[in-house]
Amino acid sequence: MRMFTIFERAFRVFHDNPSLSKLMVVCTVSGGGLLAFAETRPFSGSDSVPKKKVVVLGTGWAGTSFLKNLKSSTFEVQVVSPRNYFAFTPLLPSVTCGTVEARSIVEPIRNIVRKKGINIEFKEAECYKIDTDNNKVYCRSSQDTNLGGKEEFSVDYDYLVIAMGARSNTFNTPGVVENCHFLKVKKRNYFHSDPISNLKKIFSAQNNKTVIQEVEDAQKIRRTVIDCFERANLPNLSEEERKRILHFVVVGGGPTGVEFAAELHDFVLEDLAKLYPNVKDLAKITLLEAGDHILNMFDKRITAFAEEKFQRDGIHLKTGSMVIKVDDKHISTKERSTGEVSDIPYGMVVWSTGIGTRPVIMDFMKQIGQTNRRALATDEWLRVEGRNNIYALGDCATINQRKVMEDISVIFSKADKNNSGTLNLKDFQEVIDDICERYPQVGLYLKKRQMRNIADLLKSSQAEKQGTELDIALFTSALSEVDSQMKNLPATAQVAAQQGQYLANCFNHMEECGRNPEGPLRFRGTGRHRFRPFRYKHLGQFAPLGGEQAAAQLPGDWVSIGKSTQWLWYSVYASKQVSWRTRALVVSDWGRRFIFGRDSSRI
Repeated sequence: MRMFTIFERAFRVFHDNPSLSKLMVVCTVSGGGLLAFAETRPFSGSDSVPKKKVVVLGTGWAGTSFLKNLKSSTFEVQVVSPRNYFAFTPLLPSVTCGTVEARSIVEPIRNIVRKKGINIEFKEAECYKIDTDNNKVYCRSSQDTNLGGKEEFSVDYDYLVIAMGARSNTFNTPGVVENCHFLKVKKRNYFHSDPISNLKKIFSAQNNKTVIQEVEDAQKIRRTVIDCFERANLPNLSEEERKRILHFVVVGGGPTGVEFAAELHDFVLEDLAKLYPNVKDLAKITLLEAGDHILNMFDKRITAFAEEKFQRDGIHLKTGSMVIKVDDKHISTKERSTGEVSDIPYGMVVWSTGIGTRPVIMDFMKQIGQTNRRALATDEWLRVEGRNNIYALGDCATINQRKVMEDISVIFSKADKNNSGTLNLKDFQEVIDDICERYPQVGLYLKKRQMRNIADLLKSSQAEKQGTELDIALFTSALSEVDSQMKNLPATAQVAAQQGQYLANCFNHMEECGRNPEGPLRFRGTGRHRFRPFRYKHLGQFAPLGGEQAAAQLPGDWVSIGKSTQWLWYSVYASKQVSWRTRALVVSDWGRRFIFGRDSSRI
């Protein structure tokens, strides 16, 4: 009984005083000794602090990258998405022609998260409303079956990660939704849209197609191509009707449209021509582009090579042509230069011209006062402006980079610690690194001017002529052109994946950086920012051109074109697969195509 009382007292001491973390016990038995050393931890039971709830909307490039890189076990994560898999969308053009099978580029999201060792739950549903006042998202089941109708539910959150992507944009062109196939591919390539497309994205109304099923759309295109050849091969059809059925029109001369046109040309030439010899000479591919050139976001050498190759291959290019209407058998175009309108008969139209905002995002933007925008505005830490616990990344968001000129006076004040009203380079040296980290356009401007750092910029200003001191007017003059280098990031998989990785790293170090901030100085406040702002690192861009040839534009403006570049494309895309399973399937599909050709079965 006495021994039991001693243990009871010891237990209460350690339970009430968890700081007593180390215990040493020495026992002697018959002249021998036993030493026991233990490190105790505070008792953690049902009274422990509850985990913060993180809700992730979407399983695309941004959402999946966030989940793959999240390592902290201090969060309870719930994923909500209408599709229960991740799709490697850069290979969708290959799926449309049977070069790669659809199931080879998808990985179940549960396979990705089950090995994480942290609490992540997935719900196959579609979010239709975000309630910021009560920290809730409202969802409904996305299964179109007779299993019991549309079930609706709500999910609470402490942190919300919006990674819902975007949808295809028809620019309100009549007949597009009813008569066109859609191919919305998030390329791993870095590109800027042409000015005409940019204006359309900003000022045009959104189309009515609310849900884009990228993999299903690619499979539908594949079946339609086979249907066109099967129908054209039927008897009692006129020559003119056969030509119409076998006329394939691709709208959009960006990387997606160009790659699909090249894939389709190879499919027809290498496989379908052997299976349908009676109609092989009637097949025609037309690529429509509103701008003056295709691939105008690439180097001019790549654009010229692609246009020349397409002309040699018999792919008809119509640049400067804008689509104004689509009916069930004709597509109407208008020439930008002359205004001439023409009707083109077709058998299949593939629309690949840009992205638009999803309805739930548009409603959320109205709720938080972000109207007349094409995407959610975030700060450099991917936080939705005005909402510190909501993050947005990928196609549905755009970073609203702060301008240097907006903060020029507070930057000057931070550097002028003695309040003298003037600066010299020695005074300014302490905040140079923080300025370059907080405002990335400064670094871009220095690179363009071939300067090593901001000190060189200040030296080259009028201050050099007037002495070593720099007042606010000269300081403003020296940095007046820096904001001209600000550019929005493109809507690509490369950007989305890097944003997901960055945000996951912020969550992994949230507590640590809360105690020891690692970010730049707060120029409009005190202390430092908790994290470093997001910085995009461009890794290059590819453009497959068919015939086992591709073009690549890598960092440093290094350009490569030809068959060797196509093999580089194979290597990069195989290595970027999300799992070893999909990597093996994709490589085996490529091998099967080399040996046996593409499958033309309609399944």
